[in-house]
Amino acid sequence: MSIVPVQTVSERTRRTEAEREQSMEAAAEPAPLAPRARLLPSLAAVYRAQLSRARVARIPLLFVATFQSVGIMVLMRGVVDGGAEARAVVAGSSVLVVAFVALNLLAQYFGQLRGSGGLDHYATLPVPPAAVVLGAAGAYASFTVPGTVVTAVTGSLLFGLPMTHLWVLVAVVPLCGAALSGLGAALGLLAPRPEIATLLGQLGMSAALLLGVLPPGRLPEPIAYIRDLMPSTYGVEALAHTFDAGPDWVTVALHLGVCALVGVLSLTVATWAYRRAAVR
Repeated sequence: MSIVPVQTVSERTRRTEAEREQSMEAAAEPAPLAPRARLLPSLAAVYRAQLSRARVARIPLLFVATFQSVGIMVLMRGVVDGGAEARAVVAGSSVLVVAFVALNLLAQYFGQLRGSGGLDHYATLPVPPAAVVLGAAGAYASFTVPGTVVTAVTGSLLFGLPMTHLWVLVAVVPLCGAALSGLGAALGLLAPRPEIATLLGQLGMSAALLLGVLPPGRLPEPIAYIRDLMPSTYGVEALAHTFDAGPDWVTVALHLGVCALVGVLSLTVATWAYRRAAVR
């Protein structure tokens, strides 16, 4: 019968205890987090998710927005005969579809998302805040394309305007959509309650209606200055100039450039408002 030395037993015991302590320390350390997703893949994922989510719920509202804009043009047809005023009415009514969806509905969506705690879901995902804002804004702005085209074509036929340069809607819709979506998202995220977000969205759409559809020459001078502060105004002016016999493309490009700049600023503010609301 062999006898195991006491020193060997004690060494094994110490090694076992050391291994146990190391395993306990390793278990106590938090597991490393996965790297944050990149902006463009995250943006595409959020965009597809928002587009599929809003497809069923927003199509009836898009029909309402288009019907509303066409109805406004029919009413204005009894007051405006043609010329610069007709161009302003058709351009303003077309951009109004963008304002209804991108500004009004997006303000309501982010207001409800903040009020119901839905922002907590996005905050737990490894997604950049800019991807959430841009993805939702892009999805809502995408719904405005059919209604804007239908409104522009209907208005051109109603007032006898040329449709040669309606291709400029390819630039007007995304730029106005970006500017108004950023504004709508910021209003929804900064509003303390969903009801206030809905109110602000409605007021914004009403401002786009009054300041965009009505011919600028018929507005009082103080209101005309306020009109210049509305992001959609520059998209309206760009589209209205394309109805001229010989469009001034430099002026059109300048208006679209201002609209793009406002879009960058409004989306930046919306991203900041998202970070502010997500940490609360």
